[in-house]
Amino acid sequence: MLKVPAFSHKKTFTNSKMRRIAVLTSGGDAPGMNAAIRAVVRTGLANGAQVFGIHRGYAGLLEEMIQPMVPSSVANIIQRGGTILRTSRCPEFLEKSTRKKALAILKKHQIDGLVVIGGDGSFRGALALSLEGKIPVVGIPGTIDMDIPFTDETIGFDTAVNTGIQLIDKIRDTASSHDRIFLVEVMGRNSGMIALHTGIGGGAESIIVPESRTPKKQTVDSICASIDRGARRGKTSHIIVVAEGCSFGGVTHLAEMLEARGYGSHIAILGHTQRGGSPSAHDRMLASVLGAVSVHALFSGIKEGMIGVQGENVKVVSFKKLTGKRQKFSDDFLEIAKALAV
Repeated sequence: MLKVPAFSHKKTFTNSKMRRIAVLTSGGDAPGMNAAIRAVVRTGLANGAQVFGIHRGYAGLLEEMIQPMVPSSVANIIQRGGTILRTSRCPEFLEKSTRKKALAILKKHQIDGLVVIGGDGSFRGALALSLEGKIPVVGIPGTIDMDIPFTDETIGFDTAVNTGIQLIDKIRDTASSHDRIFLVEVMGRNSGMIALHTGIGGGAESIIVPESRTPKKQTVDSICASIDRGARRGKTSHIIVVAEGCSFGGVTHLAEMLEARGYGSHIAILGHTQRGGSPSAHDRMLASVLGAVSVHALFSGIKEGMIGVQGENVKVVSFKKLTGKRQKFSDDFLEIAKALAV
């Protein structure tokens, strides 16, 4: 069970200067974002604040797509994937002049504090707003890649992995029936966390991730050797989970290299199926807790930072400490996966 910070146990924040707060989702969508929005809105309203939803992330902020939220605004959304506030990527937010415009809009609407649900790029924007505009901004890690440092969990990761495992289970039925090799590409341009967890949970024989760029990294020859080893044991299928950003240049290129060595394979690209769909119970719970704590943090005077999970504890981590960094990837888990595939 997650343990929330001490300031979250305060029964009332009626003395807080945080009267009007806003929430937005930014970057790629992740299952559970709606649950986080719901928690932010209802926690804010329950403590006497007005809550506003900003549509389409930072881009929508620049267009003043801001509307008041009431309890019914977030009714029956906890089970929905995507984000009711919609999202976007806003590269122009890297410009200080653009952020100055955004700050003027927040001031115009008398927003006292902002909650940003997203990943690394979203948090960079959040830190800049906080520093340049002296407005309190807190972030909730919402990304299926789980590549944010200083948090053991991110909203959407559990659902993405479970979706991947369910699809691999179905693919394996066909692979076993026809003695086939399947290359299953999962999302992860720069992070192999989805591939790692999906591969181990789905019983994959090989897992290829972007982080394996060391002398120990898997080669086409080592993959072929794994296939041969399985065949000698009587295996009737071979599942290879490949992160989209793998060092082989993608699943199609890897298939071509295997074909050149006499190993025909079939490709299954899971793609955005891992982003969509109803969030798991775990992601709903995680998003609800982080959403509520984010509002408590604003009410308690926190100026900036991400609401993350470390062990059993929910903690506030300064954006300054985490922006531009990635979650560390342990090759130890790849060794475990290799042993399990023997």
